[in-house]
Amino acid sequence: MTTAEFRYAASPKDAKTYDTQKLRDEFLIDPVFSGDEIKLTYSMYDRYIVGGAMPVKKDLVLETIPYLKSENFLDRREMGVINVGATGKVIVDGVEYTLHKKEALYIGKESKEVIFSASVEGQPLFYINSAPAHKKFPTKKVGKDEAEIIPLGDDKSANKRILNKLIVNSIVETCQLQMGLTELVEGNIWNTMPAHTHERRMEAYFYFDLAEGHAVCHFMGQPQETRHIFMHNHQAVLSPEWSIHSGAGTSNYSFIWGMAGENLDYGDMDVCPPNEMK
Repeated sequence: MTTAEFRYAASPKDAKTYDTQKLRDEFLIDPVFSGDEIKLTYSMYDRYIVGGAMPVKKDLVLETIPYLKSENFLDRREMGVINVGATGKVIVDGVEYTLHKKEALYIGKESKEVIFSASVEGQPLFYINSAPAHKKFPTKKVGKDEAEIIPLGDDKSANKRILNKLIVNSIVETCQLQMGLTELVEGNIWNTMPAHTHERRMEAYFYFDLAEGHAVCHFMGQPQETRHIFMHNHQAVLSPEWSIHSGAGTSNYSFIWGMAGENLDYGDMDVCPPNEMK
């Protein structure tokens, strides 16, 4: 079963007036995973879709949703999938792709049938991002050994982390979708600091590998008008083009970043120095 909810885009002028519950209603995505269901959120930020597939007792077939008004889900879209659970399989038009934890699959436009397969060896959790596409590119798996790996930060700043670029234009041809994951080294808590914005792209974060009882404080908003959302394991958050996206946890964790917009230049960002944010 495939279900979907809809989110309108918010103006920064409106967002700065939101209380805690309103911020969570507009930007937090929870739950991402639901047993034997493909659960999706359709956002008006670049018409980006965020969700998860959790096949427990049966395989799950990706169905189209009303907002798309298309016969098949991927008739006019591309999709990225990253497994954050036990090893599982995704079947695209009859071709099986085995995904171990933290491996990715890019699924190209016009793919007709996508099946998320249940496993007898543990619970796979397929995190999904999707964006509109104008051209068909080949479906391609990206393993951890194929990722572009970049060490960032340092212990002194509590932000030592490993950036894994997975679905990016230096590895996979895409129309606009980009995805990767960042792993905080034990003893480090800050992600994406210094923070930044990028007005030509929106973004979504998904937090995982966060120990029970711990939380991440996700920071958002305009650099001079910041807000925060406390987040827990396996929750996602939407980040508009006008918003920073950064966080600090009560322990180390991993997160998946996905984005779409006008360009594929990963370095297209406006950095916000920490001492200038409010």
